[in-house]
Amino acid sequence: MRGDPDAFQSLIHAEKEKLYRMAYVYMKNETDALEVFQETVYKAFKSISLLQDSRYFSTWLTRILINTAIAHLKKNRKVTAMSPEVLEHIGDSYQFQLEDQLDLLQAMETLEEKYRTVLLLRYYKDYSVKQISEILDYPEGTVKTNIHRGLAILRKKLKGAACDDSRNSYL
Repeated sequence: MRGDPDAFQSLIHAEKEKLYRMAYVYMKNETDALEVFQETVYKAFKSISLLQDSRYFSTWLTRILINTAIAHLKKNRKVTAMSPEVLEHIGDSYQFQLEDQLDLLQAMETLEEKYRTVLLLRYYKDYSVKQISEILDYPEGTVKTNIHRGLAILRKKLKGAACDDSRNSYL
């Protein structure tokens, strides 16, 4: 926060894998994910002095990444089909088999942005409702509602697929 580039670099180093995976989930390809990641780091470095409490560095950085990814998607408006090879690249992040990952990711793609974002933050990044509320600047009740509705939509879409067991830890 005092402008020390080495301190900033060590903070980014601790977050880089989580940030890249989140960018990849949004962008669906390595090139765009790296671009969003780099832009996020640049924006964070330029505006680090605006961070009011260093305890929230990770959530602040995640919020910048989400906003950057959404802006990038809106700007490019391109649809990218996901192949099994692509899913294998991010497969370690999920505890499902490749076919189940494909079903889940395809179903996630059909969700409205507000549901997809809260579900990614809750189950992919393992943030609490309170943290998600802070990241997205939504009331906690709205976050809970969006999680509940998003999960209900996913369950409906995945009915008959590998995720139809409502006790699944991700759903």
